[in-house]
Amino acid sequence: MKKYHDNTQCIHGPEHFNDPHGALTAPLYQTSTFAFKDAAQGAARFAGEEAGYIYTRLGNPTTRELEQKLAQLEEMEDAAATATGMGAVSASVLSFLQQGDHLIASSALYGCSFALFAHMLPKFGIEVTFVDMTNEDELKAALKSNSKMLFAETPINPNMTVLDLKMLGNFAKQHQLISVIDNTFMTPLLQKPKHFGIDIVIHSATKYLNGHGDVVAGIVCASKEHIELIKLTVLKDIGATISPHDAWLINRGLKTLAVRMARHCESAQQVAEFLEKHPKVSKVYYPGLASHPGYKFLGEQMKGAGGVIAFEIAGSLQDGETFINATELCTLAVSLGDPETLIQHPASMTHSPYTPEERQAAGIADGLIRISIGLEDVEDIIDDLENAFKAI
Repeated sequence: MKKYHDNTQCIHGPEHFNDPHGALTAPLYQTSTFAFKDAAQGAARFAGEEAGYIYTRLGNPTTRELEQKLAQLEEMEDAAATATGMGAVSASVLSFLQQGDHLIASSALYGCSFALFAHMLPKFGIEVTFVDMTNEDELKAALKSNSKMLFAETPINPNMTVLDLKMLGNFAKQHQLISVIDNTFMTPLLQKPKHFGIDIVIHSATKYLNGHGDVVAGIVCASKEHIELIKLTVLKDIGATISPHDAWLINRGLKTLAVRMARHCESAQQVAEFLEKHPKVSKVYYPGLASHPGYKFLGEQMKGAGGVIAFEIAGSLQDGETFINATELCTLAVSLGDPETLIQHPASMTHSPYTPEERQAAGIADGLIRISIGLEDVEDIIDDLENAFKAI
């Protein structure tokens, strides 16, 4: 297949379907199982001697379209779609680690990823060390003879710390670690970890990839060998399988990903600049600002700064609560990447699995507010925030 530019691939994707009725949009295969023409064909498919679908937990044409499209966008060999973003996190870890192995993880992560690593993996005899991955010396100090994997996200949720993917990719290769990067905040349009030697790239497809707030899903992109293992373990036997309908909705959402990301980034830049100048804001975390340490990665590693901003209000925790409650256009809700602007308080919501001490170590302040900039007119978003500041 001809290699198109990313924006074109978001719309057209793989040439996978030849619909007999000439449908422009690929059909939704809303079926749990697939019929065989005879017993021999069923046996051949189960034996892996004949290509074809058997049961939707094991594969589905609608899901396959999504997997192939994301693999192309991330420039990986293959992909596996999962029921949720955490399904993608779990699949990328549980497929490759076993009792006695050691995982090096970023000290700041999405709250449920942190909870999985801190509380669940040790139950199965998997060691986990959390480190500041902006510091290569900490990475080196965390290495053990049983270290097998490195896991991080960049920019980091929620404080928008940007990690050096080239450094992480080289470090993982040097020490024979499987490297996993959560690329949810950037999407393949703004950042391709594969270019920096990363082995596995995951997404919460719930967010920008779908883009409409009506699906929960995940995706893992990697080599054919890695994806085959994931499908034979976590998807086949644990069952974190995406529904065909959700895959179909994400396929539809991907068609507008390029124009949506351009608008998210453009508006977020304007909102971040507004917040940085506001007297009631003590600090703004957004890589598009020259004051942000991650600004230096724009261009080579990141094509844009994304649509998520974090900031701290110059005041008490109560002031932050009052501010959030005073917004009218901004919706108080977790998640990101929706058409609606969403605002939330990480310490009490998305990152509540952290203890106060763990949040402090991860650089997540109690007064931190995270805002996912939507597709509304940016003037209305800024006006809503300005009015909310008047309440404190």
